[in-house]
This record gives sequence, structure tokens and C-alpha cells, in this order.
Amino acid sequence: MREVVIAGIGSTAFGRHAGTPIEQLAVRAAAEALIDSGLPRERIGAVYLGNFVSGPLNGKEVLAGIVADQLGLPNVPCTKVEGACASGGIAFRHAWLAVASGQCDAALVVGVETMTHAPTSQTTAALNCAMDNTNDGPSGLTFPGLFGLAWRQHAQRHGTTRAQVSAVVRKNKAAGLRNPLAQMGADLTDEQIAASAAICDPLQLFDCCPTSDGAAAVVVVARDCARGLPRLPVDVLATVQTRGASRIAGHPDLCSFDATVSAARQAFATAGLAPADVDVVELHDCFSIAEIIDGEDLGLMPRGHGGGWAAEGRTGIGGDVAINPSGGLLAKGHPVGATGVGQLYEVVRQLRGDHPNPVPGAAIGMTHNLGGTGVACTVTLLRRGDA
Repeated sequence: MREVVIAGIGSTAFGRHAGTPIEQLAVRAAAEALIDSGLPRERIGAVYLGNFVSGPLNGKEVLAGIVADQLGLPNVPCTKVEGACASGGIAFRHAWLAVASGQCDAALVVGVETMTHAPTSQTTAALNCAMDNTNDGPSGLTFPGLFGLAWRQHAQRHGTTRAQVSAVVRKNKAAGLRNPLAQMGADLTDEQIAASAAICDPLQLFDCCPTSDGAAAVVVVARDCARGLPRLPVDVLATVQTRGASRIAGHPDLCSFDATVSAARQAFATAGLAPADVDVVELHDCFSIAEIIDGEDLGLMPRGHGGGWAAEGRTGIGGDVAINPSGGLLAKGHPVGATGVGQLYEVVRQLRGDHPNPVPGAAIGMTHNLGGTGVACTVTLLRRGDA
């Protein structure tokens, strides 16, 4: 397998893009990534586009081909990739595989979603397609319900408190204030968080990521084809995809997602690294408690200590490991198909040293993208090109 680097990145802001067609957002991010890479468009050998619900919410499919056509790319393979909330991360892995295996020298990855135009009931129904509705549907359980149960179990087992979970919310919302691409940055107090509307006890409004519109893109290139490009390339050390339980009852433990545990272990083994080597992480905090569970599953802190680390500032910039300095899904927003690619965008900027909320000296970065009830997961490890 050939060594692969990220040569270019692009992103729209995440938030509300009223009246903007979904393909137009994707084209904006992709064009920015192509310009950033310095690669002529004719060198792109494949396009992979992550998206989850453009059919039910936009009435549009075949988005990969539509976007490639509007970009003026050659007649190359164009594939739309779906893996619920992990769609963007999976699209990236497919592009990496195409380049690493020698199928092409360069590939474009795009993630995109528009959701804010639809009524809440329609959006909820579309997002619930990420569940096994034959088995889980009759229970009436939604994703806030799942993570509310996970919080209760984590609290019962590890003593995780409202104040510890609120520390995650405060950190990420504050980081969002310094990220111009973020949707919902805010300086919040524990009292404001605790007083926000109840969603699914113990989850409250500020514990939940907002629905969003947005797009992000990256260009991946074989290292031996990246000479002379204008940007310092970022090395892709590992990118792994795993499967977890498709049914809620299939999880033996709601305090952990085995797809995340397995993907992290494989990624670290492939890269020859350990969790302590990671400087910056963008992980899937769809709910506040998810950041705590994900951090433990990734091995970034001991099991049961995620809440304590957040409260002690050990997951902020200047702590043991910087988690979600972009603001994460809680502040940046969650345009589902774009999220995994947006995470890569944020980590690449950290490793280049030009992020608006920088982690000093960051050399190793990680992204974690989780879909459905944990049925799909990707973990990617990146390294600054001169590290």
C-alpha cells in the first residue's frame, strides 16, 4: 500500500444555509479543497461523497456525480457513501483505499447535509433511519433516549455527575465561540446548562448537538505524487472502519461502543502509536455524555475517568489531550454526512498550525466518527508532515 497524505481541505460554515441547494454547498467546500491542494482538477481520479438523508430531506440522490459534474472533474468513478452519522468518515476511508491501493493517484472526499429546512418531525424520522427499526422501532426509542440511558448507566457505575458532564458542554460551547465555522458557540454556566429544556432525562437542550447544514472536503494524494504542492502535506497514518451492534439490545454495555474500541486499537497498532501520543482529537460528541464515553473507548483516559478529566480541565487545550477544540458537534453542529470530513478539516488545520483555536505544538491528531447506535465507526490518525 502506498503512503497517502491530505493535500487540501475546504469547508463551509456549519449552521443554517436557507435556500442553498445541497449540491451547491458541496461544490463550495470541494472547490476550496481543490484550490488549497494546488492540484489540477484533471488529476482527481475518484470522488467519494458522504451523505445520509439527502433522499428523504432533499429529494436528491446521485450527489457524487452531480457535484463532480458541477466542478468540471473528469469522467471518474463517483460514489455516494452512506453510514449514518459516520458517512463522511467512511467516504474518507474509501478515498484513502483508492489512492493507497494504486487505483488512482488523487481522490476528492466531500461530506454534505442540509437539514434545517425540514420540519423537526421529518428530520427526526429521517435520522431514525439510522436505527434497526424492525427490532428497535417498536420501543419508540430515539437517539436522545439511547444516550440518556447510557448516561444513567455511566453515572450508576462510575459516579459521573451533572457537573462533570456540564464541563464538556462548557468547554465545547466556549471553543465554538472562537471557531468561525461553528454554529452555536456560547459562554455557559453550569446553572444555565442545568436550567435548559429537558430533552430526555438526564439529557437537556445544551447536552444535544444542533441539526445543521454544511459541507466539508479534503483531497488525498499518494505521497510520491505530492511533491511541489503548495501546502505542507499531512500524513494519513491509519484509517480504520469497524462495525458494532445494529440493535440497541445488541450492546452488552451502554457505557461503551465496541466499534470505537476496536477501531482505535486497530488504528494505533497500524500507526505504531499509543493514545498518549495523540495531541488533538475531534470525536463524535453528538451528546455531551458521548464525549466522555468516546474518550474512554479511544483509550485517551482510563475507563470511568472521562467525566473527571473533563471537570479537571484535562481534555481542554493545555491539558493531557485536547478534545474537540473546534467546539465539536455540540457547538459546531452536526450536518450528518459532513461531520466526519469536517473533523478531518479541523485536525488538519491544527497540524498545519493555522487553526483559530490552536493546540500548541500539535503533531499527532485523531478523528472519530460514529454512526447509528454504534453500527459504523471510523478512526483516523494523522501526523504533521514535518513531525
